[in-house]
Amino acid sequence: MKQYLGNLDEIKQGVKVLGFVNSADGFVLQPAVINGGSKLLVEVFGEEGRHSRSAISSNELPFNTPVEIELIVEIK
Repeated sequence: MKQYLGNLDEIKQGVKVLGFVNSADGFVLQPAVINGGSKLLVEVFGEEGRHSRSAISSNELPFNTPVEIELIVEIK
C-alpha cells in the first residue's frame, strides 16, 4: 500500500480483511490465525484500522503459502 500510495497517511479507514488459511482436516482456528493481521492494522492505524473480517479454511493455497490475506481500505 505504501508503495502504491506513497504514504500510509493516505489511508482513511480499514474496510475489510479476507483471510485464507491453508488448513489440515479438522483444524478450525482460522479466525485465531487471522487475528494477528487484524491486530496489526489497529496497531498501525489506530481506530481507523478497524475493519470487518472473514477467515476461511483452504486445503491448498498457491505456492504452498500458509496464509493469504486480501485487504480493502478506503483512501483519502
